[in-house]
Amino acid sequence: MLLLITKKVLLAFSTVIAVIVLSGILIHVVPGDPVTAMMAQSVTATPEVMAQMRARLGLDLPVWHQVALYLWHVLQGDLGTTIRGNEPVATLLLQRLPNTFALAVAGLAIALAIGIPLGFLAAINRGKLADTAVMVVAVLGVSIPGFWLGLIMIELFSLKLGWLPVAGTDWRNIILPALTLGLTYCALVARMTRSALVEVLAEDYIRTARARGLREHQVLLVHALKPALISIVTVVGLVFAYLLGGQVIVENVFSWNGIGRLAVQAMLERDYPMIQGFIVVFATSVVIVSMLIDILYGFLDPRMRQR
Repeated sequence: MLLLITKKVLLAFSTVIAVIVLSGILIHVVPGDPVTAMMAQSVTATPEVMAQMRARLGLDLPVWHQVALYLWHVLQGDLGTTIRGNEPVATLLLQRLPNTFALAVAGLAIALAIGIPLGFLAAINRGKLADTAVMVVAVLGVSIPGFWLGLIMIELFSLKLGWLPVAGTDWRNIILPALTLGLTYCALVARMTRSALVEVLAEDYIRTARARGLREHQVLLVHALKPALISIVTVVGLVFAYLLGGQVIVENVFSWNGIGRLAVQAMLERDYPMIQGFIVVFATSVVIVSMLIDILYGFLDPRMRQR
């Protein structure tokens, strides 16, 4: 088990390094100049002043040199400073990160609370009306864009019924964005849970358990649940990763002060350090979650420890 954990940690570290390097390269491929965007309305934006600004920000260096310097600083915990405001990127992201994780966890809880029971219902009623109904709901859930569902939530629960606030960052404000994310991704959870259980329920030992006269709930909870948990854990990891990335638009729809909203603002302002910092934090979060899921596999399935 220790060998598995060591391999996963080394793989996670190398993945984060690769993401930092690639993000540093790709972000300079995108057309546009942050200095031009920053000084567009300045009366002192002469070519000399703009050249001095590029030199101060290190934007006059070759791309490989900028990437190498950024990687060195990141490894020391320094994500740079914002172009606008000259504030530490790490500080701004760490201030918003708890809000993003809180929303992701709330959305994940709703997705699991709805999706897993629906997946169980569809699996034990395979080929029946309940199975068809769940799959129709799953297809609709996957097809509906999160931002559109969020706008419908605001229209219904905030503007018409007046039950919940439109925007903000407290416990009441988290309900609508969490519901939006949870309803969007519960469809994926339901489909994956159904597929995992259908596969497990077709195994010989399940037929043997039923032949011994065990009740259906005993077969499901005692014999089928643990093997299916491996696939369900995969779903949890995938959904959580999707939530961290997919809630960028939802955060902006509900004015939720997370790192996704900060990232969109940075993109509009061409703030390279903030955009790179967001990519690094987001990628690191996803890699850590994936690593923990892989390690959890080792506890659920002993065969994984030999890989």
